[in-house]
Amino acid sequence: MANKSVWSDNRFWQRTATWVTGFASILLIWLTFDTSAQIAMGNDQDLQNKVTKRVPGPTVINYKITYEMSAKRGHEVPVIGEKEKFFGRDDYSEEEAGALLHLGKLGSQAKNCMDCHTLLGNGAYYAPDLTKAWLDPAWGPDGAMQALTGKSTKEEAMAEFLQHPDQYPTHARMMPDLGITAKEAKGLVAFLKHMSSIDTNGFPRNFGKIKGAVHGK
Repeated sequence: MANKSVWSDNRFWQRTATWVTGFASILLIWLTFDTSAQIAMGNDQDLQNKVTKRVPGPTVINYKITYEMSAKRGHEVPVIGEKEKFFGRDDYSEEEAGALLHLGKLGSQAKNCMDCHTLLGNGAYYAPDLTKAWLDPAWGPDGAMQALTGKSTKEEAMAEFLQHPDQYPTHARMMPDLGITAKEAKGLVAFLKHMSSIDTNGFPRNFGKIKGAVHGK
């Protein structure tokens, strides 16, 4: 009887498929638990104790956020600094900050922001990526937007722009007036500030190349 090649043996392929499927299932389960732990939102206690979380708690809006180059990781990472006023306060409770973020998230969905913008990799690329919008130097003290809107803080300038985008044409692709109220604008800016504090492994890749985006450069 002629020797049968292992490559033409159905049992070999059935056993191989079983082992590969089993290994892939175990790997998927492990990755699910590992990822869930890493993307779990932190809380105010973490921030007070300077415990770094990939997704900081809502009260991160009470703190200054900068973007720093990490030589160890080879890309930029958000860094939570000292307390910083946000619409005149730096003492938002977890409930208050959470409510603001929730309002902003609902606002971004109701206004269909992702029809034009990208948030955390989702959405369109017709308009600027908003993932790190809070860190955009254009809104900082040396940027153009505070002077253009007549506001003295980043959050006030962003809120003003969101409410009256037609008054501040900054790009050829102008943002339409979506009828955003002052309350909704505050929530949206809080949502953007919190989103900028999320460690996205250097995404979006080109953001760090913007002059002034990375602290000290």
